[in-house]
Amino acid sequence: MNSALKEVLDLLDLEQIELDIFRGRSPEERIQRVFGGQVAAQALVAAGRTVSSDRMVHSLHAYFIRPGDPAIPIVYNVERVRDGRSFTTRRVVAVQHGKAIFTMSVSFHILEEGVSHQAVTMPQVPDPETVPTFQERMFNVVGDDPAWRDWLARPRPVDARYVNALTWEAQKDPSLISAKNHVWFRYDADLPDDPLLHVVLAAYASDFTLVDTVLLAHGLAWGASNVKGASLDHAMWFHRPFRVDDWLLYAQESPWSGGARGLARGEMFTPSGDLAVSVVQECMIRVSEDVMKS
Repeated sequence: MNSALKEVLDLLDLEQIELDIFRGRSPEERIQRVFGGQVAAQALVAAGRTVSSDRMVHSLHAYFIRPGDPAIPIVYNVERVRDGRSFTTRRVVAVQHGKAIFTMSVSFHILEEGVSHQAVTMPQVPDPETVPTFQERMFNVVGDDPAWRDWLARPRPVDARYVNALTWEAQKDPSLISAKNHVWFRYDADLPDDPLLHVVLAAYASDFTLVDTVLLAHGLAWGASNVKGASLDHAMWFHRPFRVDDWLLYAQESPWSGGARGLARGEMFTPSGDLAVSVVQECMIRVSEDVMKS
């Protein structure tokens, strides 16, 4: 297990400071705001710690209200909305500086038998082992630029392999612009058999590339001073058990953008083609006027 993954697992080990009140921290990095996937994952951990282990997460709906401050802890307040015979509902509010920065509603469900169908099929894409790593692709984009060298050399908690173009590649070559973004990902370590942990880590990874999918549709990329973006809301549905230490194909698309907002949706498939997770996110995308006119 590399140091980056160990750090993520440590971040998910929240401190309980009172009944239904938990405290989480952020990585010791010089970043402007807390990564949205981290807040969502920590909120999900907080909710899960108030629910019996026989109930699995089946959906979450979240709003990113304010940027998180990475310099101070985040307090997660859990409200026990309902404990029913089959379903359990929790509401989580993340607080910093006395104000809510994030809210999430989470629903848990006991395992039940029922009718079953899957109307979508996994896209036909190369096997993950044949796709270059993110770092290899980025080295081809930026070369030996010292401004990127240290960032690319850092270990990452998630092994992500992009089947389509990176946003930086599409920025240089408009023929690569697309509203679809397919990414294989996995956590490269043997993880415990805790179903909640795998759901939480899927939530953490789900926020890495959805805004990218909107940018990719316009040939825009992070790092440019004229592009600003942030997650606004996030919803996930968990359809079946899965493992994040095995490959998952994250098939994403952006059906719409406008009014400084963009919509992205994604589906996570197991290697056998089973639909495991559905995701929808709306994000803020602000671009300077000179870019929009070009």
